[in-house]
Amino acid sequence: MDYKNLGSSGLKVSEIGLGAMSFGDRTDERESNQILDRFTDAGGNFIDTADGYGAGRSEEVLGRWLRSRRREDHVIATKVWAPMGEQPNDRGLSRKHILDAVDASLRRLGTDYIDLYQLHLWDDDVPLTESLSTLDTLVRAGKVRYIGVSNFRGWQLQKAIDLCSQHGWERISSLQPLYTLLDRAAEWELLPVCRNEGVGVITWSPLRSGWLSGAFRRGMTAPPTGSKVTLPGTHSWDRYGNDHTWHVIDELEAVAQDAGRTIPQVAVRWLLQRPGVTAPIVGARTQTYLDDLLGVVGWSLTAEQMERLDIASQPDLAPYPYFG
Repeated sequence: MDYKNLGSSGLKVSEIGLGAMSFGDRTDERESNQILDRFTDAGGNFIDTADGYGAGRSEEVLGRWLRSRRREDHVIATKVWAPMGEQPNDRGLSRKHILDAVDASLRRLGTDYIDLYQLHLWDDDVPLTESLSTLDTLVRAGKVRYIGVSNFRGWQLQKAIDLCSQHGWERISSLQPLYTLLDRAAEWELLPVCRNEGVGVITWSPLRSGWLSGAFRRGMTAPPTGSKVTLPGTHSWDRYGNDHTWHVIDELEAVAQDAGRTIPQVAVRWLLQRPGVTAPIVGARTQTYLDDLLGVVGWSLTAEQMERLDIASQPDLAPYPYFG
């Protein structure tokens, strides 16, 4: 597996990250450990979780696994924002909550430091200067090595970058956005900002909760039983069950046959070859699923295959001022 610098930082991460969202929830601890072993045996070093995944259980599972490994070999990323209690200060990006949350994450992970600590969501109730200055304090205290943000809009990301520069705080090293063949709006502002400012891009849900896994085909009128798409959320059937999606999936299947690869491998490989992308984060719920996704490394789509996917997945109509 290849390794890339996270943006303009010196931190090297594997070209695929492992998402631990299902650990301790949809994936039990035994299988979670097998997935972690398989990923690291294949050369993966970048593991992403969040305090809100399974109300902290994901961090706990990862922490127990980590205790018998050499800590320095792994890049552990987690996030802060999610509600972790019933009190008004048990959520968000206030200084109080971030300081409480980082210590709780460190306890669950069983480690002295977090390699990459990310603001999980924007918080309208808290000044951004408060959140970013607190992250800078954590870096200076040695509890955090690098900082990032997730799910920010273009202007929010640029504002965060500029504030860090103006105040001499630790710079933003990464953005974790939604970016897939079915979700390309990140190309309008987020990716250009990242390329211009030296921010790494670590995309989440590269198969869009199974839409690009090969389990969905034109002609279906409902998602497969047990699919995440049956649950409420941005991955819902109402959002994606349309002709544009079926057109993308048709072309994805055709390119996969042409390349002699599986549909998920091609979907993730497309991301790996997009300008500015550092590492897609794959959330494997089973070891079999991970084994297939590890087949993403060591080969490339041709320029012609990339173009076919680019054209098929181009959004039908970009809003102003992005068209023209």
